[in-house]
Amino acid sequence: MIKIYYSPSCSSCRKVKKWFEEQKIPYEGKDIFASPLSREELKDIITKCIDGTDDIISPRSKIVSEQNIDFDSMKISELISFIQEHPSILRRPIIVDDRRVQVGYNEEEIRTFIPRARRLAEMYCNSGECPTFGTCDASCDRIDGKKER
Repeated sequence: MIKIYYSPSCSSCRKVKKWFEEQKIPYEGKDIFASPLSREELKDIITKCIDGTDDIISPRSKIVSEQNIDFDSMKISELISFIQEHPSILRRPIIVDDRRVQVGYNEEEIRTFIPRARRLAEMYCNSGECPTFGTCDASCDRIDGKKER
């Protein structure tokens, strides 16, 4: 299941949620301020980050810039506790599935969350090689010049 960690006041968060709804991809949303992230959720996010804390922590966050915090010197348990105390340091939205984490709204990268079979069908259909291109049944609609399954 895809999880989206968000803040209601974040415009990128609203875009991400809207995109998933338009694509009819189920997700579980969690407001990081209304319901703090658990230690397990934070461990899951951190272990999937490619660039460590740089992926998820905003250096422009007030507390980070004022206190000049060195996250690289923290133990994982200290880092998790710090994030739980100060969720505003997190970049948003954070999208997580079973293999990866993506931070922010990026129209190109977010497409990786479309199920693989659907991406392949869309690619095949859009290539013009589809034997039923133009005569697809109700499972395929033409929208904005693209075929979507």
